Amino acid sequence: MKPIQFIIRWLHRWQNWLVGFALLAAVLIGFRLWPHQPLRDWLPSSTAVYDTRGRLLRLTLASDDRYRLWVPLKDISPQLVEGVLLHEDDWYRWHPGFNPYGLARGAWVTYVRHGNPQGGSTVTMQLARLLWRLNTRTPMGKLRQLGRAVQLELFYSKKQILEAYLNYAPYGRNVEGVGAASLAYFDKSASALSLPEALTLAVIPQDPTRRLRVHAQPLSANDVAVADEGSVPLDVINPRLSESRNRLYARWVHRYPQDAALQPLFKLPLNLRPLSQLPFDAPHAVEQVLATRRISTADTAAVDSRITTTLDLDLQRNLERQVARYIERNSARGIRNVAAILVDTRDMGVKAMVGSANYADAGIQGQVNGTLAKRSPGSTLKPFIYALGFDQGVLHPQTVLRDVPTSFGPYTPENFDGHFLGPVTATAALIRSRNIPAVWVASQLQQPSFYQFLRDAGISRMASEKHYGLALVLGGGEVTMQELAGLYAMLANRGELKPLRLLADESQTHGTRLLSEEASYMVTDMLRQNPRPDEATGAQPSRLPVYWKTGTSWGFRDAWTAGSFGPYVLVVWVGNFDGGGNPAFVGVEAAAPLFFQIIDALHAEHPNLVEPVRRMPANLKRVQVCLASGELPNQWCPQTGSTWFIPGKSPIRVSQVHRPVVIDDATGKPACPPYAGKRVHTEIYEFWPSELQRVFVQAGMPRRLPPHNDACDESGVIQGDPPRITSPLRGNIYTMRLKQKGEDRIAFSANGDAAVRELYWFVNDAYVGRSAPGELLFWQPPTAGNYELRVVDDRGRSDQRPLGVSLVE
Repeated sequence: MKPIQFIIRWLHRWQNWLVGFALLAAVLIGFRLWPHQPLRDWLPSSTAVYDTRGRLLRLTLASDDRYRLWVPLKDISPQLVEGVLLHEDDWYRWHPGFNPYGLARGAWVTYVRHGNPQGGSTVTMQLARLLWRLNTRTPMGKLRQLGRAVQLELFYSKKQILEAYLNYAPYGRNVEGVGAASLAYFDKSASALSLPEALTLAVIPQDPTRRLRVHAQPLSANDVAVADEGSVPLDVINPRLSESRNRLYARWVHRYPQDAALQPLFKLPLNLRPLSQLPFDAPHAVEQVLATRRISTADTAAVDSRITTTLDLDLQRNLERQVARYIERNSARGIRNVAAILVDTRDMGVKAMVGSANYADAGIQGQVNGTLAKRSPGSTLKPFIYALGFDQGVLHPQTVLRDVPTSFGPYTPENFDGHFLGPVTATAALIRSRNIPAVWVASQLQQPSFYQFLRDAGISRMASEKHYGLALVLGGGEVTMQELAGLYAMLANRGELKPLRLLADESQTHGTRLLSEEASYMVTDMLRQNPRPDEATGAQPSRLPVYWKTGTSWGFRDAWTAGSFGPYVLVVWVGNFDGGGNPAFVGVEAAAPLFFQIIDALHAEHPNLVEPVRRMPANLKRVQVCLASGELPNQWCPQTGSTWFIPGKSPIRVSQVHRPVVIDDATGKPACPPYAGKRVHTEIYEFWPSELQRVFVQAGMPRRLPPHNDACDESGVIQGDPPRITSPLRGNIYTMRLKQKGEDRIAFSANGDAAVRELYWFVNDAYVGRSAPGELLFWQPPTAGNYELRVVDDRGRSDQRPLGVSLVE
């Protein structure tokens, strides 16, 4: 029992002290728990904007016109932290906010010995002076400072107070805090400072105005060279600053003797960058990022003071150089303003953005971001019309279209050059930017229409569909460069629309499919065949493949070129922000040269630039066609080629343009059957439909009409037996097992005339393949149901029958 009695007596003796300590602890804990404003929120912060590789693009001013960038204590160089404490407040971790010895010594030197005024302030007291803007040159001001320092110690931890001081300490002119100072003077983060740099920053706050005042003394040749590069030697700024730094280093070595080996570093020149040389790169992109941030964080209390963008400073400067050179060479033509945007299609990050030719030129409204301006896109939207046509079964790349004067109700479009080419393939119509074929394709679209497609693609501020009509096809609406870049990136990404990204931490979405992989692939292949404007032929054996299209708006107000190469999409615009026209603003003549100049410059800097591997769509096929008609060739077609084809979608049939006619040698007219005993020969003629015959005449390309003999019907026509389907059997219903769905196939076979070489098979008018007479062609039904099977030989004769398919367990 004795130990218990001892404890009871001890508690009885010291109970008053224990209660006092408990009350004191409770009061201290209460101060810490009492709601109070975080020190970070006392003063506004700047924003540092970086490129994707961590290079500073801009350091903004805080709302009070100070460069102040909050940095957590863990991200500040430990050498800088220890250097500040060694220089300013060696007893910081032990005192309650003030140092009695320091205050007494300061009062003795200032008021008794009348020496240089010394405040004896601790780090906490200095922070109090900064936060409450105190005048501490008088005894009463010093008392207020002391009281505020105690207040800080009660409410905040030592770590929080030290962190705040390092972020609010003055560093000359309007620079405050080590985060802004390290960026401004050394172009480094506060965590990456060397020991000489850290100790230099450590001695500045004691007298920032005098220590960063540049002395008026002549610069050496070496100093001038360094200053021209954007930095000034420390000894030139102020020798006293250098001396203070070196004295602090002597004390540092006394405490950390292992750093004595770093003394040679303190003999090397240390350069500080003037504030006038702070970077101001990619101004339009940075301002867009800052504006978006202001909107998105308007109701958010905590805002990160660092922004990492998707921009690449090297690519940005490359674009800016090419734009400046182009303007310089073409200013005599009235070309004064240009905008360009470069997007990486792999992650949809904007890698470079030039919103105007010169941000500082008020004469061209240079501060306007041209990539956000709504402009008429001219013909740059035509590729998407053809892609929709491919998906809706309107045409394929070799479909023959009519480029002749045509009225679409009250709308009668014309070509840019005022001429008409007559029959042209879809590929040629797109490459040569023919208006009438594009409008015809758009007029055939059902769901979605071209207007609805653009709405689905996020084109903003569109009027009603009736407002535009078919004029929307030729640039009757308006888009921004960023919207257009997103559309071309969708083609590169095989039909998936994804939003552009300017922030590196912005999540990447899976995208929305607006076009099939097949249609996107076919359109990009067509755009690849567009020859460069500086080449006589389309061959580009030594260059990166480029998929591109130009556009010119009505009244020569806008010249465009948009396209993709390697992993990038590039859009270039030439024009005036005030909408003034210029005959020089033609897409292929004004925008295309700059477009390829930028591509060549990027390829020269990055010779290993290659296109990302993109697989060919599995459902895309290659089929032989008759080049004259764009249809499956019969045996008399003189010239064949190949085209991309989507089974089940692309419209196609056997060409009937080229047919043989039996000519009577005696009369030179078509022979009347029978031909036995007559001297005849065969000639091949083109049998064009009457409307296409008129198209050839309108285009100045009349065709020789097939001859006709009024003495007999079917004069000169070669007869023969049509094909006969032998498999599948008529009237049979084919059964597929549910477990083997996707594996069961049905065999197609047919007999044909002896002169027939090819049989073409169609299911519900969708072309599925070809075979020789008597050979098997296997077809896999997509689902159960009723189908119509048709076979056509290479002379146009056909046979058909119904086909039923059912499913069983």
